[in-house]
Amino acid sequence: MADKIKFALALVILAAGVAGFYLLSEQAMILRVLAVLVGLALAVSVAWKTEPGQRFFVFSNEAVIEAKKVVWPTRKETMQTTGAVFAFVVVMALFLYLTDKSLEWVLYDLVLGWKKS
Repeated sequence: MADKIKFALALVILAAGVAGFYLLSEQAMILRVLAVLVGLALAVSVAWKTEPGQRFFVFSNEAVIEAKKVVWPTRKETMQTTGAVFAFVVVMALFLYLTDKSLEWVLYDLVLGWKKS
């Protein structure tokens, strides 16, 4: 129950920061943005103290560790893959164009007997 109260408090603090942005409409923009950022920082710090907040922090750390394990392709591999994709797109475009024109010829000229003007 304490986690739910802390999370609700975090939402109220965040809403107060956003409300501060609008209530300070006569002030400089930097103060208005600062109100939102302070509200966000306080809300995150309160939410971090909850059990779901701690789980999220652990998950985030694990995600960063996994992202560091990614092996990126070399420039040569990237260029080869990109070239293969472009070649496939060109071949498919030609195939679809020829198929479309063939069906057009069969349907208009042979089946329906229409001549294009």
